[in-house]
Parts: sequence; structure tokens; C-alpha cells
Amino acid sequence: MSEQVQRVKRRRVFYIPGYDPFHPRRYRELYRKESAAQSAISGYEIALKPKQGKGPYGWHVSAKIDACDVESEIEVLYWADMVKSSMNMGIAATYAVLAQTAWIYISSGALWRLMRLRKGPVIAALYPVGFLLVQALLAWLAAYGIASGVQMFVPGLVGKLIGWTLGGVLAYGILDFFRRKDNKFFAYYLMHDYAYSARTRGANPPELEARMEEFVARISEALEAEIDEVLVIGHSSGAHIGVSVLADLLRSKELRADGPELSFLTLGQVVPMVSFLPDAWRLRADLAFMAVQERPFWVDVTAPGDGCAFALCDPVSVTGVAPADKKQPLVFSAAFTQSLSPQRWGELRWRFFRLHFQYLCAFDAPKDYDYFQITAGPMTLLERYHGRPPSKSRIETPVNRFRSLAP
Repeated sequence: MSEQVQRVKRRRVFYIPGYDPFHPRRYRELYRKESAAQSAISGYEIALKPKQGKGPYGWHVSAKIDACDVESEIEVLYWADMVKSSMNMGIAATYAVLAQTAWIYISSGALWRLMRLRKGPVIAALYPVGFLLVQALLAWLAAYGIASGVQMFVPGLVGKLIGWTLGGVLAYGILDFFRRKDNKFFAYYLMHDYAYSARTRGANPPELEARMEEFVARISEALEAEIDEVLVIGHSSGAHIGVSVLADLLRSKELRADGPELSFLTLGQVVPMVSFLPDAWRLRADLAFMAVQERPFWVDVTAPGDGCAFALCDPVSVTGVAPADKKQPLVFSAAFTQSLSPQRWGELRWRFFRLHFQYLCAFDAPKDYDYFQITAGPMTLLERYHGRPPSKSRIETPVNRFRSLAP
């Protein structure tokens, strides 16, 4: 691509993370590391420096790709504080949340319908339930063993009191050990993740709605700037937040014909985990609305190798809200098994949580998906993927029981 036909010279990127309690610097450092790796593989140049514009979290990218110089400002739309707050509960409260979340998904029938789409993310959802129950069972067995042992030497009520007191202390110690080591097991983390939407039966919590209004304002301001593209990216749970944020934006603002190109990229989405819940009217309505829009151009990228995402499931169609004149999204695979070398795939294939972030990382042999070309390259998302056919193996069957768009 020559300088004369270059479409994008300046870009604003808004990245919406999933349910992640970490500071946005984690994403900056991931981008720094992986962009360097991808540029070495693909033969282009990328350099990062501190954020230049307003806004608290982000970084600036200067790239030379296809002989074109491009400046991109990347901003993380922050909601990790709400994630941290929702995770701030003790052991007993977590088990109460477990019971509530399991009941909502089972009693509503959502769990069985989700399994008809992809078993991987459902297994990922069941994992924290199963592992937390295993922890509880181990704690109970240990307590019972201690109590029984003490009563063998100290009979009567005194023996029971001493035994079960010591057993209770040991049981708590076991449960607390697993909680403190959850950075290795991810059971508490995932439990809180699924519970966040389940506790409101799919409706957005008020604090999230308020933060989404701020996101709309940030993106709206960028659309008034003299730039070439505004790219909104939603990863994991951030995908369904992005759907509603952009739906709100389009309802409140008419896009300028001479303004920046507005683009929308969803990665590793788990939309059905929310849209299949009874009270997710807002999300279902936003999905139906976004499906018929000409702008932004919406691309949904997943991969069957990502066991935490609803790979190649069209989020609009499987939710059962696809209008007759549905235009979007374009659904295709990042093709992990083809884009990663056999050695690299062998290293990653059982690291499920790492694979869920592969969309933001370098590939050994990228096909037509390259995160850094999209976020820092000279083409808009529409120009890059206009005319690209969707993946033939995508799933569009509407299996959701709840399809109403309003209470």
C-alpha cells in the first residue's frame, strides 16, 4: 500500500476488557511485548510511548506498516474497579453466590441451551462450581476426621466440642488455602465472573450502566476529532458491554458523514452467557439493533481452540434476535491451529486462560487476523475485511429460550 492511497494515518482505539481486576498497565505491557514479537515476524515497525491525549489509561503507538506511517492512540475503558469490588467477598459469601448462580442458570434452562452451542465455555463455567465443591468436600472430610479422632480419646460432649472446634479450624484453613492460591486455580475468579451477570439475571448492574455512559461520552468525543478511524474493541465480557455502548452511542448521536470511520471488533466473546439469561432484555435489544446498522462495521473473531469463548457462534443469531434484514456481524475464526506453529500450539493448547488472550498476541504465521495490523495499520476494519466471507462452520441456530427485547 502506498502513501498516496493510505486510508488511516491517525486512529483512536478504545479497548474494553473482560471481567478483569487488573490495572490497564497489564494490557499496555502485553501490547508492548507482543507487538514487538509480531513486528519481528511480519516485518513491520511498532513503537510505544506514553499516552498523548486526555483520559487516564492508555498508550500511543507509532507504526510503519506497508511503508505507511500510522499514529494510534489506544485507551483502556476502565471498569476493573467494579470487578475488584464484586470479587471482594469471603469464603461463605462465595459459596452463597455459587448456589445462586447455579440455580439461575439451571432453573432458567440457560445452561442446557448453552451446551447446545459450545461445550467448552460451559465446561469453563462449570469448572469453578465443581472445584469449589471439591474444596468444600475436602474441608468437611478433614474436619470429620479430626472430630472423630478426638472423640476416640475424649468421649462425650467435651470430646465433640473439642473435636469439631479443631476440625472447623482445619476446614477453614483448607478453604482459605485454596482461596489464597486462586491465582493458580482461578475457581473464585471464574465464579465471581459468571455471578456478576447472573445475580441480576442478565441485566446490567446500575454501577456498570453508569460507567457505560462514560464510555459513550469518551467515544463520542473521539468521533469529533480530526482522525481517520475510531476503533472499539470488546474482549470476552467486554464484547457485550461494547455492543450496548455502541448501541447507546448510535441512538444518541448521528454519525458525521465526513467524520472518522467507526469500527467495532469483538474478540473471544461470551455474549450468550448473558443474552441467554431471562432479564437480559437490554442486551438482546442492543444485539438486534446493532445487527441492522451500516456503521460501525462489526467483526466478531473467535477460535475453536479457545475453550473459554463461544467460538464461531453468531451472537445475534444464536440469541434468537436476528432481524430479517440482519447485516452484521462478520463472524470468522482466528484459526489458532493454523496461525500458531505446531510447537507453540503444543505449548498453549492446554493453557485455557492464556489462549483466551491469544487474540491480543503475536502469531507465528498470521492469516488474515493480525491484532497489530488492525490497531496500528493503515487500513480501517471495513477496508481490511470488506468482502471477506464468514467462516462456513459458524453457528447461527437460534437456541435461546428468552428472546424478548423488553420487560
